[in-house]
Amino acid sequence: MPEPILYLTELLGLPVFDLKRRALGRIKDAAIVPVLDPHRVDRYLIGSTYSWLAIRHDQIREITLDGIFLADEQLTPYHADEYMLRLGRDLLDQQIIDAQGRKVVRVTDVTFVISSVDGRDELRVTEVDIGMRSVFRRVLQGALPRRWIRALQRPIAPHSIPWTLTDILEPDPQRRVRLNITYRHLEEMHPADIADIVEDLSPEDREAIFETIDSEVAAETLSEVEPDIQASILESLETEKAAEIIEEMEPAEAADALNELEEETKAEILEELDSEPKSEVEELLDFHEDSAGGMMFTDCIALPMSANVADALAAVRQKTELLEYQNLILLTDAGGKLTGAVPLARLFAAEPSSPLRSLALTDLIHVQTGAKERQITELFDKYNLITLPVTHADGRLAGVITADDVISVLRQR
Repeated sequence: MPEPILYLTELLGLPVFDLKRRALGRIKDAAIVPVLDPHRVDRYLIGSTYSWLAIRHDQIREITLDGIFLADEQLTPYHADEYMLRLGRDLLDQQIIDAQGRKVVRVTDVTFVISSVDGRDELRVTEVDIGMRSVFRRVLQGALPRRWIRALQRPIAPHSIPWTLTDILEPDPQRRVRLNITYRHLEEMHPADIADIVEDLSPEDREAIFETIDSEVAAETLSEVEPDIQASILESLETEKAAEIIEEMEPAEAADALNELEEETKAEILEELDSEPKSEVEELLDFHEDSAGGMMFTDCIALPMSANVADALAAVRQKTELLEYQNLILLTDAGGKLTGAVPLARLFAAEPSSPLRSLALTDLIHVQTGAKERQITELFDKYNLITLPVTHADGRLAGVITADDVISVLRQR
């Protein structure tokens, strides 16, 4: 037999009775203490506007739709506790992240199960309600008996999210720590989904997320959000945290993000960067964002002309992350000048000892760093390119532009 349920809107206003079944007051709010148990209601608050009492979960004997019956009457005055998440004040009508639906939703009610523990009832949060059924329940609460409302709501389909698949938004960093709030579910999403969620949030909630999530995830997400939001997020963060995120980004994307900032803020973040990423980003900052130099990635697979297929396969294994959007092995001479390109597919049909230059493309299409955006998109369209090498004016390899970059440009148009 399933455990009976209770809704937060039913709990609020529920009478509390002492050992002799005399009414002591009505429930004003309830709280969980996540560091102790993220599901169990730990405290129940009763009383008037100016004087509240707190009931511990282990002081309750029975919980029904008619009221809460105590097993212990030694109640204490309620004092604000930063380790408590008050469900009425801090959760009801607030935005949360639905990890299952990958979106931001507003809480309209909370569902508990009534569990029996050592012969006493306790409430455990199971779901967050966001649908029309919970709105209907709230509208009629107090106007009709609770049992009538339950009967009337049955034709309306429930719409809820498991409590275990939600992330609570909390902008205060101290309170996040005390409430043990993390964004574990958010970090497991695709960066593009996180970006969609972030764009729907207030500046304070965006800042809270980027302060809390892993820097690598933050970097991938920042690359997906709109430029004006990128700037807003970076400007809101502590300089050290902003630098950590910038260091995890591809240099070209980092340069684009920094170019959206005020000069003073950009200089402060650059000052915090380690020497190697700093030099790469600063080099790209010199290029106009609509040029090949501003669009390119500096990270690519480049080998000397003397390399063979075995060397190329070893290099590919070291940079497997690049295979998602690059399909060329680039060849350079002793001075770093681009001399050829080998499609990755050709490696797998060749002998390991075969020299790469024997597999190189006969017509090497490339552009210089000053090439304009329109010329680049026309080349991708004409030759169905996936990767376009970019060189400096003297022929030295500078980086590559990928089809992903071009799609982003076309989308922004």
